[in-house]
This record gives sequence, structure tokens and C-alpha cells, in this order.
Amino acid sequence: MQIKNNISLKPFNTFGINAMAKHFVSVNTVNELQDVLALKAYKNRLVLGGGSNMLLTQDFNGLVIHINLKGIEIVSQTDDFVYVKAQAGENWHNFVLWCIDNNFGGVENLSLIPGNVGTSPIQNIGAYGVELKDVFESCEAISVDNYELKTFTNANCNFGYRNSIFKQEAKGKYIITSVVFKLSKQNHKLNVNYGTIATELENMQVKTPTIKSISKAVIAIRESKLPNPKEIGNSGSFFKNPVIPKSHFKKLAANFKNIPNYPVNENEVKVPAGWLIEQAGFKGKRFNNYGVHAKQALVLVNYSDAKGEDILKLSKLIQETVHRIFNISIEAEVNII
Repeated sequence: MQIKNNISLKPFNTFGINAMAKHFVSVNTVNELQDVLALKAYKNRLVLGGGSNMLLTQDFNGLVIHINLKGIEIVSQTDDFVYVKAQAGENWHNFVLWCIDNNFGGVENLSLIPGNVGTSPIQNIGAYGVELKDVFESCEAISVDNYELKTFTNANCNFGYRNSIFKQEAKGKYIITSVVFKLSKQNHKLNVNYGTIATELENMQVKTPTIKSISKAVIAIRESKLPNPKEIGNSGSFFKNPVIPKSHFKKLAANFKNIPNYPVNENEVKVPAGWLIEQAGFKGKRFNNYGVHAKQALVLVNYSDAKGEDILKLSKLIQETVHRIFNISIEAEVNII
């Protein structure tokens, strides 16, 4: 473990923003993380995982702690289920592929989501009808105050749509070090009815879906719509899909005949933020070296050496325009730093 000075964070964030860290350390074990947290000289700290859900808008004048804990193990299992523990620094998509290779079901719809395992519970990642909470058993996290490990169960985490206790009352108070997942070993519950999965499976000539074929379908869909962060800097979906009252939706539907929606409960519906942004005229719009992706309006992109503050200004312009047209507030899904 070595603390380095004046390190570029460009390789450590998927947006590819060239912000500088005054101090930087990569931790490989829980004990190393506890030792770093105990250092009194560094009060201003930023915890960094896969760097996929953040927008750096300035240099960081403190200590960046890169979580690099690795390892996947089976904790216990029954005839029907297996409990798998993955360390926080494991790449999320690689973990999904590991599960599929072992015929463990439950995370196949979450294929190709950028980021690491440790940050997945924070915003309750989700895609194509599945959310992390559906397979989450528990996680271990270190208190930044007393450096002790605490276990959070599914019920403890207060999961909501792209939300959890780690974005609310526990925000900044804990660092997740590992996550335990409850996955199926047989009789997998397959979710093929959300989005275009069924269509993609049909294109693949798959008549009897498996967790592997569903994963391949999801990967194909995401690759057709979303830019690869290794080629074009981005953080995936920049905005959350807003949930609005049905009464408001009915008013909008009178003026916008094709407005898509997904029922949430008896009183609310979810409207795709990407559709709202596209209708507002931003899809594919470019501003010099940054802009909105041409195939997916939810994704803001850094074409080359853009500044984080410019992308932030664009996001606010989009929010203001969508609110003016639809009277709907769309929230940023990424963390602004």
C-alpha cells in the first residue's frame, strides 16, 4: 500500500475526465482500508470503485481511496440456491459472466452494466425488469468513523428505484467491502418480457431461453444502444427514469400520443427519461467535444478531453428543457463530484 501524489483520475473514471487527485492510494484488503481510514492526516477523502457512476467536475484536493478488493467464493448452498460472496473491487460484468459459467441464475439481465460489485447496492442497479435487490442477500461495509465491519441485510438497505440506505442516511458513512448474492441453481426464474429481450432472442433463433442466452441478448441490446466507455467516455444512464402521478400522465398523453409508460402502482407510472430527452431535441446533439449520444439520449458522452463542468452544464440544460416542456423533473443518476 503506497500513497501517491498528484495522480490523474482519467484511468479511474469511465467518463474519462482528466481530474487530478492530490493524494491517491489503492487498497487490496480490508485491513489496508482500515489502516488508510485511520490516517488522521487525510480528512478530505473520496472513495472510488469502478468510477462508472460519477462525474468529476474539478480536481480533488484530498485523498482518493481506490477500492481494489478481489475474490469470488461460494459461502453456502442448498439444492436450489447458492450464496456467493464477491469482493467490492470485482468488475460487475465479469462477476455476472462467472455466475453464468457456473449456471447460477438471477443476474443475467444485469449483464454489461459498468462498474464494480461494491457500488452495485448503493444505487440498486437494475435493467430489463431486474434489480439488484432481487438477488441481494447482504453486504459487509466498514464504518468510516470507527473502522469496524458491519453487515447490512436486504431489509436493512431500504432499497428503492436506484436508491438505498447508502444514498440516504448512511451516505458517506460506510464503504462496502463485499456483497453476498442469493442465486438459483435450478428452475431459474427467467425474465424475458421487459424491453426488447424477447425480440432479440427471436433474432438469435432461441426458442427455449436460458440464463446464458438471456445474457447474450442483453449484451447485444446494450452494445447496439450504448457506447463502450473504452471508446467514448460516459457513465451509462446519466438520468433516472422519472415516476409521475397517473393524473399528470393522462394530461401529457392528450398532447403526446406516443408517450411510453410503465405502471409502478395504482397511482403512478414511470416514463422513460430517454424519450423525454429525445423529444426535447437533445438526442445526438454535440457541443464541441461532448454531447448526447446519438443512439441513446440517456447517455451523455465525452468525445475527447471534455471538462466535467461542461458536461454538468449540459445535464442542467437538459433538465431545465424537459421540465419546461413536460413539467417533469428528471434527476441525475450519477454522483456529481
